[in-house]
Amino acid sequence: MIDIIKLTAIKAVVNASRLIMDSYNQPKKVSYKGSMDLVTDTDHASERLIINTIQSKFPDHGIVAEESGSIHSSSAYTWIIDPLDGTTNFVHRYPSFGVSIGVLYESMPIVGVVGELPSQNLYVAVRDEGAVCNGKIIRVSKVDQLQHSLLVTGFGYKHGEKWEANMGLFKFFVDRTQGVRRLGAAAIDLCHVAAGFADGFWEFDLQPWDSAAGVLIIGEAGGSVTGMDGSPYKSDDLHVLASNPKLHCELVKYTGPVIENLRKRGIPLISK
Repeated sequence: MIDIIKLTAIKAVVNASRLIMDSYNQPKKVSYKGSMDLVTDTDHASERLIINTIQSKFPDHGIVAEESGSIHSSSAYTWIIDPLDGTTNFVHRYPSFGVSIGVLYESMPIVGVVGELPSQNLYVAVRDEGAVCNGKIIRVSKVDQLQHSLLVTGFGYKHGEKWEANMGLFKFFVDRTQGVRRLGAAAIDLCHVAAGFADGFWEFDLQPWDSAAGVLIIGEAGGSVTGMDGSPYKSDDLHVLASNPKLHCELVKYTGPVIENLRKRGIPLISK
C-alpha cells in the first residue's frame, strides 16, 4: 500500500508542477483571501489535478486541501495538500515556490513529497525509509555552532503579536549567525534544511498543508522537528522549529522563552 501511495503522491506533484510551470510566464488571474494573501487560478487548477489523481487510486481516503478545504472520510489515511506553496513568489516570478503533499495514517506522517519550482527538485520521504532529492539520499547539515549556521524563517500575513515576536527573533539571529533567509515558501524552506542547504528553520502560524510533507522529509533526513519551545511537534501547533540535531537545543534556548512569553500573554499558539 505505501509504495502505491508514494508513487501516486509523486505523480500528483510532478503533474501539478508541470501545470504550474506551463503558466509561469503567462498572465495570471489573481484574487485575495486576505488583504495581502494571494490565490490564483493556477492554485485552483493544481489542486483539482492533485485531488483527481488521488481519488483515481484512493477514492475512500480523506483529503485536506488549502483552497477547497476537507473531504471527510472514515479512512485512516488523510492526504494534506498545498497545491502551490509560495503563491506570491509565483505571481511575481520569484524563483521559490512549489507543490507539497503529505500523507498521514492515523495522524502519523508516512509519506512526504515536495516539488521545488522552478528548479524541478523533487524531495521524497517515506517513514523509516529515509529521504531523497531527485533520487539521491539527503541528510541535514552537521553544523554545530550557531555562529557558523545559516537559518531560514517566514512571516505570516497577519502583523500581530507573533509577527512582532518573530521580527525580534529575526534580528536576534541575524546578529548571531551567518545569516537568516526569508524566501516565502515554508515547504521549500523545510526541504532546504533537510538537504543541508540551511541549518535551521522556525516559523509561526504554519498550517498543516505548509508542513505535513516537510516535517517528515526533515525527520527522515536525520533532523529534529519540535515546537519552538522544544515540545513534541503537533500539526495544530502554531509554531515549529526544525534543524539538525547538533543545533536544536541551542536554538530552543532562544525560541523557547519567546513562546513562553506569548503563552503568558494569552496569545493563541494552537489552531482552533
